[in-house]
Amino acid sequence: MSSRKTAGTKRTARASLWGGLRPGDLVVVDSAPLIYLLDDHPEFAPAFEGLFELHAQGVVQIAISTIAMAEVLGGPFRHGKDVLAKRYEKALAAFDVVPVSQEIAVTAARLRAASGLRLPDALQAATALEVGAAALVTHDRDFSRLERLRVVLGAAG
Repeated sequence: MSSRKTAGTKRTARASLWGGLRPGDLVVVDSAPLIYLLDDHPEFAPAFEGLFELHAQGVVQIAISTIAMAEVLGGPFRHGKDVLAKRYEKALAAFDVVPVSQEIAVTAARLRAASGLRLPDALQAATALEVGAAALVTHDRDFSRLERLRVVLGAAG
């Protein structure tokens, strides 16, 4: 009987991964976790490393919106660091980059009207909803007011 419990526990551990994700899940990642990863932020990057490791292992899929790409690249460009921006762009290409479609724009408008989210945030959330993502991964608690979208704020370090 104890071997059954152990086997069941192992199965459960495998079924639920970083942030409660499951193998094969698709998540949309907001700008902040991407910036933390690329900048190797000492305080915040560790909360998201597990997700990016699962992606590198092919366990989960990551999509990002073109809005996230623009937000991530804005910092290096703003500081005249074009080479860094090009390196970031190349790193972001490892993920599925989702352009803003008409459907995403309409969904973002609805979310913005209902929740008061800023337009970039509404576009991120709409991207997650429209691609059928299991969750939106972010460091922004503003998304928690969205009822139709599972939001993962990072793993406890």
